[in-house]
Amino acid sequence: MMVNRMILNETSYFGKGAIEKIAEEATKRGFKKALVITDKGLMEAGVATRVTAILDQANLSYEVFDGIVPNPSIEEVQAGIVAFNQAEADYLIAVGGGSPIDTAKAIGIIITNPEYADVRSLEGEVATKNPSVPILAVPTTSGTAAEVTINYVITDKERQRKFVCVDPHDIPVVAFVDSNMMMGMPTALCAATGMDALTHAIEGYITKGAWELTDMMHLKAIEIIGRSLRASVKGQQSAREEMALAQYIAGMGFSNVGLGLVHGMAHPLSSWYDVPHGVACASLLPDVMDYNKEQTGEKYRDIACALEVAGAASLSLAEVRDAAVAAVRQLGKDVGIPQNITELGVKADDIPLIAKDALADVCTGGNPRETNLVEIESIYRHML
Repeated sequence: MMVNRMILNETSYFGKGAIEKIAEEATKRGFKKALVITDKGLMEAGVATRVTAILDQANLSYEVFDGIVPNPSIEEVQAGIVAFNQAEADYLIAVGGGSPIDTAKAIGIIITNPEYADVRSLEGEVATKNPSVPILAVPTTSGTAAEVTINYVITDKERQRKFVCVDPHDIPVVAFVDSNMMMGMPTALCAATGMDALTHAIEGYITKGAWELTDMMHLKAIEIIGRSLRASVKGQQSAREEMALAQYIAGMGFSNVGLGLVHGMAHPLSSWYDVPHGVACASLLPDVMDYNKEQTGEKYRDIACALEVAGAASLSLAEVRDAAVAAVRQLGKDVGIPQNITELGVKADDIPLIAKDALADVCTGGNPRETNLVEIESIYRHML
């Protein structure tokens, strides 16, 4: 008998105004001083300052570290550790998309497990001894679900690669999923992060580790994204609230069962060409779905039904698989996702090397179809 593990974060708040609970949670837990991890853009746009205003109002002590960039690197993590120690903080508040939350996870883990200070040694599934410094997570995008996952991704600029860290000790203790914090997302970011959430849900549903409890989460996430992403990209707040929930639900699932080749192939695109993670995933998703379709049983029928493909229940298996791929491709087109990787800056000469990185990526092992270097290269070349 197979034993399945579920790890979820301790407490989450959902809905408009959820961030108002931050002061209450920090006080209740006896926290003394926060280091707020965010980026300069969110500070300047007045998004992260909504959180610091709540801390000010409650007379809670904090300092801000806003040095986070997209695809955060080892250097940002190490700078954050210095900032945490200098601030004499005892907890972290991460405000942003996956980049600030991922960086906060790495900082929090290394503070309590200093033997990993090189950051690189955290790659893969690492058995750290101590839980992270407590993290309160405030997502500002509807995509990564970093606030509820046990994963984070760091860029190694020196070696030109991204690496995935998987550690139950890194999960934030409280998440505040507040759609008010997501209304400032530019259209392109809203589309990319929303398609990233769809990738999480679809890959989580077909990955080798999938089982009934996570299947339930992934199918519900696909259903919500299918009906809400287009309106969310147009700026409709009720749709952004739906997307905030959908990406969280997908995160609850994939964090526990893993992903697949889309993520394996997307990580090198981000580290080589500085492509936003969600854009890389969204561009690759239909082609990798097509590559995997023969190894998925009836699951593409379930995906097609969740996406409200007409007649999905009665189509033949071959037809419904193609229909599911087509529906995902059309959703990407409708929200402005690049349909080839040449648009992302990929060069044909680089493909052997990026394919090698993709094959070695920790996510690739969860793919339902066994793959190899030649086939990965072929997918990349087909997408040029």
